[in-house]
Amino acid sequence: MTESERGPRERMVFSAAQLIRRRGVAGAGMRDVVAHAHAPRGSLQHYFPGGKEQLVNEAVRWAGRYAARRVPRFMAGMTERTPAGLLAAMAGQWTQEYAREGFAGGCPVAAATVACADSVESTREAAAGAFGEWTGAVRGALVEMGVPGARAEGLAVVMVSAVEGAVVVARAERDVRALEAVVRELGPVLDAAVERRDRRHP
Repeated sequence: MTESERGPRERMVFSAAQLIRRRGVAGAGMRDVVAHAHAPRGSLQHYFPGGKEQLVNEAVRWAGRYAARRVPRFMAGMTERTPAGLLAAMAGQWTQEYAREGFAGGCPVAAATVACADSVESTREAAAGAFGEWTGAVRGALVEMGVPGARAEGLAVVMVSAVEGAVVVARAERDVRALEAVVRELGPVLDAAVERRDRRHP
């Protein structure tokens, strides 16, 4: 869905996610969201009667769906599908963004978790669900590439956690070396988890 195809509600959810990833929850004011989305005045109350909490939660859920949808796109773009290649693609979207735009942006799910996990239960639940959707997509990709299901579950969590942590470090250091290190060090571990076809059970 392109920007022109989004309705006011979808634009506000998208804009909230973009502002949260750059400014955090506290810095993503309701008026800022309306202005960023080019939405009609008064539309927030109409579309989000639950106020900012509802809007933040929907932005977090949107971000989880977005991350999950990126996984099959990464797979489709890989010449040789390997777990290490998937991790490189996941980290690569951030290194490319930071090369183009600087280090202003991070993950809206992580930002909302830091801001609200101890104070707003609905946002904590939304963030947990978003991470779950993302890790679920990664797990499915790992299984498709030959990683046993039981192992794929844990490795998917490791991959998402490593990328999220490396994003935080990269923003702090203004350097992508943490993202590069994650790919370099974890890649061989991930590829080693793939069962060789001649060893799999029929």
